[in-house]
Amino acid sequence: MDSIKARSLREVLKGFLIHPVSGISFAGIPDENGRVNMEALETLEVSTPALLFPAISLLFLSFTNRFLHLAALIRKLHSDWLEKGDETLKAQIDNLRRRLTLIRAMQLLGAVSLLLCVISMLGVIAGYNRCAVTAFMVALGLMAASLVSLVWEVWISGGALRILLNAVEGKPSGKS
Repeated sequence: MDSIKARSLREVLKGFLIHPVSGISFAGIPDENGRVNMEALETLEVSTPALLFPAISLLFLSFTNRFLHLAALIRKLHSDWLEKGDETLKAQIDNLRRRLTLIRAMQLLGAVSLLLCVISMLGVIAGYNRCAVTAFMVALGLMAASLVSLVWEVWISGGALRILLNAVEGKPSGKS
């Protein structure tokens, strides 16, 4: 049964992951004999790393907006905390500190990913395909790590709301 599922999945993927002109399967997808096409791993076009540029620029815009919004919110909460000394405000500031750390990590990972895309493109132009492919694969990994950090930050962002809701209900704020 498992071999039937694997074979049918391979057939479905094969229809999507075969280059329509050359007929070469994309890297990492085993053929029907279980072999991975290593030729596809060693070739890369200059336009492939360039595909990440629009995504990275939009992500940077999003990350920067999040960072600036949180920085302004922290400044306001800090001045309120200095006036009132409320523990709920301190818990919110602690939550925002964790979020800022994640946003800085997102920005750093995205920037290094962009740099590696440029290195990859230069490697393709210079004829260093293995270097170009390696740089591009690492760039993709860093972009994925940046997106994981984004998901984590979004998850934590609910913590500030939980702190406020707990304060309204009269529960201890705790860390969320």
